[in-house]
Amino acid sequence: MRREASILHLDLDAFFAAVEQRDKPSLRGRPVVVGGVGGRGVVATASYEARAYGARSAMSTAEARRRCPSGTAFLGGRFAAYRRTSDVVMDLLRELSPLVEPVSIDEAYVDLTAGPGNDLSVSDVTELARGLKECIAAATGGVTGSVGIGSSKLMAKIASDLQKPDGLVVVPPGQELTVLHPLPVTRLGGVGPATAERLHQVGVKTVADLAAKSLPDLVALAGRAHGAGLHALARAEDDRAVVPDREVKSVSHEETFERDLTDLDVLGREIDSMAARVGARLRKSAYSGRTVTVKLRRYDFTTLTRSQTLPQPTDDARLIAATARRLLAEAGAAGGLRLLGVGVSGLSLYAQGDLFATDDGPEPELTAAPEAEPEPEPAELPIEKRWWPGQDVRHDELGAGWVWGRGLGRVTVRFEGPLTPPGPVRTLAADDPLLHPAEPPDWRTTE
Repeated sequence: MRREASILHLDLDAFFAAVEQRDKPSLRGRPVVVGGVGGRGVVATASYEARAYGARSAMSTAEARRRCPSGTAFLGGRFAAYRRTSDVVMDLLRELSPLVEPVSIDEAYVDLTAGPGNDLSVSDVTELARGLKECIAAATGGVTGSVGIGSSKLMAKIASDLQKPDGLVVVPPGQELTVLHPLPVTRLGGVGPATAERLHQVGVKTVADLAAKSLPDLVALAGRAHGAGLHALARAEDDRAVVPDREVKSVSHEETFERDLTDLDVLGREIDSMAARVGARLRKSAYSGRTVTVKLRRYDFTTLTRSQTLPQPTDDARLIAATARRLLAEAGAAGGLRLLGVGVSGLSLYAQGDLFATDDGPEPELTAAPEAEPEPEPAELPIEKRWWPGQDVRHDELGAGWVWGRGLGRVTVRFEGPLTPPGPVRTLAADDPLLHPAEPPDWRTTE
């Protein structure tokens, strides 16, 4: 551990839901659930108002609907809006220090020792964090974040979770075990439900209980690597550095289906579509990869993966699709699949195959799968699929708004924006030629 509290962890509060409430004034103070809105959807984020009714991340949307009262907004995600807000926050963190390690779109570590003129006394880092929180709220239109500062990544992350939402906790050097030991053992990274159950069976419920166990006991219980890791974390031993520009390890896409699918032709077309998206993302980021993986979740919720490593890296959607189709055929779809995913890993910043490409002969023919079709434009989708709850739209006469609901050939839109009062609701024909999908609104301007 370091001798000073110099690692900061920021976790934006109920981030997706907070952005929706910022951009949709009529939802402020109301329960909001963001995620899949179909029958098999999963909750990505629930606002704190929705959490009061038991809604939480990774819960099925159907279960969240049962728990939350009428009037709860169930919205699909708007990742362009979340990314824009996240970029603003990450830029503010880089003003504190060049050593910023984003963990996800709404979470990051900062090494304060690399910042210009940062005083690392407890009082000064507390004031620095307070100023950061104020800057984030002002720059993002009211999105809040919880900040923890400690002598390690472990303690900074633990601290940021102690007073959510909108919290600020600094763990002074020397006080790590005082803070850590009373906490449930599930607060430690790597203690999931299965590990927690094994630990509870031997009387370990708190971190202090874990610290009382010897290293041989924990290795016998959880294996050499995991047991040694738990032994160190229970003693607040964590020397991990803040590493900026985390390496991209894989690119993938997956779909959860409304009903179990068994037809390999239908599933093959799904693979083609997913491979096209994965290939496009690889090319856009100048990556290629050698290992193609198919993820399958069966009707009984069992999940398995199948992978094949290619001789050379590729970003070719046709080759990715052909390989994924073979893997699916080998695994089979007996009983039906509720989820299917395609991914590419083993990434490098070039396509090895391109180095040996020549113009002397025809390209090799891929017979296992046709070329993946591009994603359809919104106008090519069936009327019922063109609109989804939460989507940003613009009407040529009524202005900007968002989709409140859809069905029976109609779409209901609430016309409002981040800087307007709660707006009126209008029901329009789903094929209204004056209604168009729109980019997310900018919370810093009236347009």
